Amino acid sequence: MRHRVDTFKIGRSGAHRRSMLANMVSSLFMNGEIRTTLVKAKEARRFAERLITLGKKADLHHRRLAAARLRDKDAVKKLFNEIAPSYAGRDGGYTRIYKLGTRIGDGAEMCILQMVTEPVEKKAQVEAEA
Repeated sequence: MRHRVDTFKIGRSGAHRRSMLANMVSSLFMNGEIRTTLVKAKEARRFAERLITLGKKADLHHRRLAAARLRDKDAVKKLFNEIAPSYAGRDGGYTRIYKLGTRIGDGAEMCILQMVTEPVEKKAQVEAEA
């Protein structure tokens, strides 16, 4: 049974899809943002947020899990040494998507997927200020 199993396919095989997502997320970690289609960005966001959560655990087992999924040593090193520690106080929501409109050639919805850099605001502080 495939209850609640959700995968975006976009006309690619499973291996191609995994490679594409690994490349996209590696580029996201190395550059801070990428420009892609909305469907790909939504799936890359899921993949990236799971990897950042692995990075926050910061032990050898989770480093190896991240390396198996990313397949880029430099991106894994940056994830565990720089990215994950900067999100230590944040429980999810590490990335954001800005919509750019449609692409000229084929009308695909384009967007920018980027890492969030602002510090997290606690709800108690927001309520106290209001």
